[in-house]
Amino acid sequence: MSSHSTDITREFWVSSGHHLARRTPQGLLAVTPELLLAYLARPELAPPEEACHAERALYAALRADPLRKVGKPEIAALADADARENWDYFLRYRDLLVSAGTIEDAYIALFSGGRVDLPPLFLDQMAHIILRNALDGCTDPYVLRAGELFFRAQKASLRDGALLLADLEIVEEQAREQEALRHVSPLTMMLGGEPGENLDVMDDANAWTYWSRSDANSMVMNIGSNPAARAGLARAIAAWVQHLTGARVSVEPVAKMEDRDWRWFVGLDAEGTRIGNAIWRGEAISPDDVAGIVALFRLDFANQSLVADKVRGKPVWLLLGMGADKVVRMKPQNLVAGLPLKSGGRGRVQ
Repeated sequence: MSSHSTDITREFWVSSGHHLARRTPQGLLAVTPELLLAYLARPELAPPEEACHAERALYAALRADPLRKVGKPEIAALADADARENWDYFLRYRDLLVSAGTIEDAYIALFSGGRVDLPPLFLDQMAHIILRNALDGCTDPYVLRAGELFFRAQKASLRDGALLLADLEIVEEQAREQEALRHVSPLTMMLGGEPGENLDVMDDANAWTYWSRSDANSMVMNIGSNPAARAGLARAIAAWVQHLTGARVSVEPVAKMEDRDWRWFVGLDAEGTRIGNAIWRGEAISPDDVAGIVALFRLDFANQSLVADKVRGKPVWLLLGMGADKVVRMKPQNLVAGLPLKSGGRGRVQ
C-alpha cells in the first residue's frame, strides 16, 4: 500500500449528493425524492421575493411532491423569462433521470447520439455523483483530487517548472478579492501574490488533509512533476470507464506515444481532441500544441473481445489538453461515447 493510502474508509464529496440517491443491486444510483429536493433548494430554483404567484405555487407543489408531473402551461404561466428557462431545464433533467432509472443510465442516454440540450452545470453534477459512486471506498487522496477534473474546471500554472492545476472557481474568487484590495490597500494586494499561490499543493506530507476539505476544492494538483498525481488521474479514469461501460481497463500515464501504428485515441477535452485529430491527419504539431498537452495516457482493455476489430490488441491513447487561457475543461463523456467498444462505446457491456 502506498504511503498516502489508508485502511480507513472515509467520506468524501458529500456535495455530490450521493447519500441522497438509492444504490441499486447493480451498484448504480437511482434518483430519489430526497435528491430532487436538494436540487429544488438551489438558488437558481428557489423563488426570490419578487417571484410571481404561479412560480411560488409551482415551487411549493414540487417541494411537496418532487416527482409531480408538470405541464407546459404551468411553465408558460411564469412571469419571469429566466425562471421559465430554469424550470424547463430542471424538469427535463428530472424527467430524464426518472425515465432512465438510474443516474448512470441517464448519463449514457445523453451521449448516445443526438444533441445534448442540458446546461453544462447538470452534466458536471452528474459526473460528480457518478464518479463518487464509482470511487466508493477509495482510500487514495491522489485519486480523489484528480477526480475533481471530471466535474470542475482547472486553472493551469507553472511553479518551479512544474505544471500545477488549481480549481478555476477558487482561483477566480481569489482574483476578485485581490482586485477589491487593489482599491483599499495596494501594498497588501502586492504582497498577496498571484491568485492560487497560497493554496496547498498536494504531496505525500499533506495528502491526508484532503479528507477534511474534499468539498472545498482547495488543494492544488501537481500533475507536472508528481507521478502520484498522474497515476491518480489514471485510476480515476479506469474506475469511470469500468463503472459506466462494464469493461475493465488498465490506464497508465506515459510521456509520449511510442506507437507508429496507433489506431484510436480519445480527447479528454476539446483541445486534446483537436491535437489528436491533427496527429491523426499527419499534420505537423507546433511547440504550442505540445505545450498544451497536460497529460497523456495509454488505455488497454482486459477483454479484447469487447473491442472493435480494427483496434483489437492495440492501445487507446487518451489526450488531455488545455486552451490558450490555461484552463483545463475535461469532458468525461468522451470516455463514454468515444471508446472503440463493439457496442459503439455506449451502454454497459455485459
